[in-house]
Amino acid sequence: MKYLLIIFLIFYSFYSFSQPFPVPEDKEASFDVIRKKKIIGSLFTKFIEDGDKLILHSVLDIDVKILLFPAYQFFQETKETWINGKFISIKGFTDFEDDREYNITGNDNENFFIANGMDGELKLNKNIIPLNYWNISMLDEKTVFDTQKGIVREINVEKLDDEKIKINGNMIDTIKYLFKASKHPKDKGPFPEYTLWYHKNELLKMEFKNPKDKKIIKIIRNDWNQ
Repeated sequence: MKYLLIIFLIFYSFYSFSQPFPVPEDKEASFDVIRKKKIIGSLFTKFIEDGDKLILHSVLDIDVKILLFPAYQFFQETKETWINGKFISIKGFTDFEDDREYNITGNDNENFFIANGMDGELKLNKNIIPLNYWNISMLDEKTVFDTQKGIVREINVEKLDDEKIKINGNMIDTIKYLFKASKHPKDKGPFPEYTLWYHKNELLKMEFKNPKDKKIIKIIRNDWNQ
C-alpha cells in the first residue's frame, strides 16, 4: 500500500507540474459579465481530460439591451487542446457586434504552429500559446496568439499590489496584474487594458474599460465556494 501511494504521488505530481494552469475540481469555471451592476453575459469554460490530453472549451456570450433593444452583442467559442502541458491546436469562432466574423484554427506541426484567422494563414513559432487569461503562465510571455482574431500580439504585464476581493460573500487574498497588448492595424480601437485577479493561480476576476462607451466591464467568478 505504501508503494502504491508513492507511485500515485509521483504520478500526481508529474501531472500537476505538466499542466501550465490549474484545473478546477469539478472541471468547470463560470463567470458573470457585469456592466453598470447588471449581468450582461457569461463566460464558461469546461475542462475535458482524456489521458495526457486536456481540452479547454470556452464560450463567451455578451448581449446588452437598452430599452429592450439590442445595443451590443459579442460571441466567442474556442476549443484549445493541450497535451502534457503543451499547446497543440485550437478551433474557434468569433462574432463581433458588426459584420466581422472569424473562424480561427491553429495546429502544431513539426516545425511551426500554423494558424488561420483575420490575416489568413500564419506560420508562427511552435511554442506560441493562446491569449487565455485563465492560464496565469501566459503572463510571462512576450507574444501570444489572440484567439478572438487569430493574430499575434505583443503583451506587457505589470504586477500590482496584492488585494483582497469579495466573491460570493467571501474575502479572498489575490495577486493582481495589469495586462496590455499591442494594437493591430485592422483593430477598430485600442486593445483594452485588463486588470486581473488570481488566487492560487485560479482566475477570479477581470476588469477593463470598454473603449467604445468608457464603461467598466467586470468578469467575475460566480461558482467560487472555497
